[in-house]
Amino acid sequence: MKLHNFFRSGTSHRLRIALNLKGLDYEYLPVDLRTEQHLGPAFKALNPQGLVPALETGGQVLIQSPAIIEWLEERHPEPPLLPKDADARARVRALAAIVGCDIHPINNRRILEYLRHTLHCDEAAINAWCATWISAGFDALEALLAADPQRSAFCYGDTPTLADVYLVPQVESARRFKVNMARWPLIQATDAACQQLDAFRRAAPGVQPDAG
Repeated sequence: MKLHNFFRSGTSHRLRIALNLKGLDYEYLPVDLRTEQHLGPAFKALNPQGLVPALETGGQVLIQSPAIIEWLEERHPEPPLLPKDADARARVRALAAIVGCDIHPINNRRILEYLRHTLHCDEAAINAWCATWISAGFDALEALLAADPQRSAFCYGDTPTLADVYLVPQVESARRFKVNMARWPLIQATDAACQQLDAFRRAAPGVQPDAG
């Protein structure tokens, strides 16, 4: 498998975690968003949307991290990222969707570049924008974690799930945008538990070959 991604991209980060948790090897191919490489003809021939990540596997190119991670779960079901019970799967998917649908999309790079260059927002305004939507999502996530009496170290149960795969990159992003994490102790504890696992540590932005 060939993974086209950027070290600091949250969607790339979550896919790296999923691949690592599944124990799958991949070739790391950096796409430099800082130089707009993702908008060039070579990458757009691979992914017409011009977004990372993209995963080449078996003669096909998979795009959109939620679709790729679901594909991984179907093709490589062990270890599972979703519980067996349908109700539990719905809960885990909902936790992941708070990040994947409601926080990340309005804080990703192309949105922030529009705020910077079209609406002329300064970095303080950018950080305030990000903090607003991260905080709204994290407030909900914290409440849901607190309401689950059977939760262990992770978002659901005693092993990492899809929810943790989505949460950890968003925590990293929150810190990068100078969001004070103090009011979400359960989220912080969950992130700390994940950081004890090699699969999460090896996926971290700062240890990728294109970091810098």
